[in-house]
Amino acid sequence: MIYLYAFITCGAICTLGQLLFDHTNFTAGHITSLFVVLGGILDFFDLYDRLVSFAGAGALLPITSFGHTLMHAAMQGASQNGFLGLVGNMLSTTSAGITTAITCAFFIALVFKPKL
Repeated sequence: MIYLYAFITCGAICTLGQLLFDHTNFTAGHITSLFVVLGGILDFFDLYDRLVSFAGAGALLPITSFGHTLMHAAMQGASQNGFLGLVGNMLSTTSAGITTAITCAFFIALVFKPKL
């Protein structure tokens, strides 16, 4: 059943994004930012962890999980080291994923001709 829950949850999040894109004047950047903030807000109220325990990777795959990770790391760092821990822990937790995305995009751009 976990596969079904993951499929439905991830599909629902992606469908919501597509509906916003099709029926509003939001750009892809607006929707991405909105979903990151939404993931952070849901984590602040401890709702995203419940969603992850329900749907597994279906909740960790969409961009909302990036906001969840940022908020989770920021709150943990703030409780340990105050304001400096907030910023430091948030950046150290997500830096590997961001660096990997930038590196992969660079090498893919070398192999293929990106359109401007």
